Amino acid sequence: MAGNSQRRNRRTSNKKGAQVGSGGKRRRSLEGKGPTPPASARKGHVKNRIANAKTKQAAGRGPAPRRGGAKGTAELVVGRNPVVEALREGVPATTLYVQQFIDNDERVREALQLANELGLNLLEAPRPELDRMTNGLNHQGLVAQIPPYEYAHPEDLAAAAFDDGEDPLIVALDGVTDPRNLGAVVRSVSAFGGHGVVVPERRAAGMTAGAWKTSAGTAARTPVARATNLTRALEAYQKAGMTVVGLAADGEVELQDLEVLDGPVVIVVGSEGKGLSRLVGETCDVRVRIPMPGGAESLNAGVAAGVVLWEAARRRG
Repeated sequence: MAGNSQRRNRRTSNKKGAQVGSGGKRRRSLEGKGPTPPASARKGHVKNRIANAKTKQAAGRGPAPRRGGAKGTAELVVGRNPVVEALREGVPATTLYVQQFIDNDERVREALQLANELGLNLLEAPRPELDRMTNGLNHQGLVAQIPPYEYAHPEDLAAAAFDDGEDPLIVALDGVTDPRNLGAVVRSVSAFGGHGVVVPERRAAGMTAGAWKTSAGTAARTPVARATNLTRALEAYQKAGMTVVGLAADGEVELQDLEVLDGPVVIVVGSEGKGLSRLVGETCDVRVRIPMPGGAESLNAGVAAGVVLWEAARRRG
């Protein structure tokens, strides 16, 4: 009997106790969380980054920074004439190095005056130090330091235009290696209401002091983006609803017959010698040629981009 009682007690002790309810937590977890927030409110989305930058700008915290792109490399402008010209054209130098016991002339005085007006750091250095900094170049006692350029991300150019209720007008450069051509394109984009310039990360001109000078200061308000892979960047623009137009001497459409310039468009300009690369040319939705009754074989990148941008601005009114 004692053994049977112990077995019954064991069976009783193994029974489950009363079930505790969920308190409605499971039901609440199945309820919807409301409508999906707009892109500008979703953290990490490109439009959210733009909205945050605009908010900071409106709050008086300085200009909106370029977003998401890589930085260039620091650069030195060397020599009296190059330094003075760079400072005149608004190249964003941060520091002016002046040689100790320098022979004072008109260019040195102007460089010092511009440096003071622009709020640059003025540092005096012995000649051997300037020789070391410039790898023995003929610096003539003046060296200006240019900080790394902060490139935008290609997606940000189109997103900013769409956010402003405008159809993007962007120029992409394929194989253009002369910084002066890049500066000229930046200047044309600014003049004709474009939204930025895209350059490849490799084997292409970047925003050097030479590009800044040629842009005549417009690089301060016209963003330049750097693409790791230009073909993929163009494909992303196509997915965003933009038409990619390549300039080519043997293009199937003449500029005056091109009907897409009043909408969202990317104009791709190749190098003067080789034109568009094969992959970039195949990615373009249409290839257009600029009629040249004078018989010239080609135009340089800056002039070609300016012609097409003028036509786009004319059609957009």
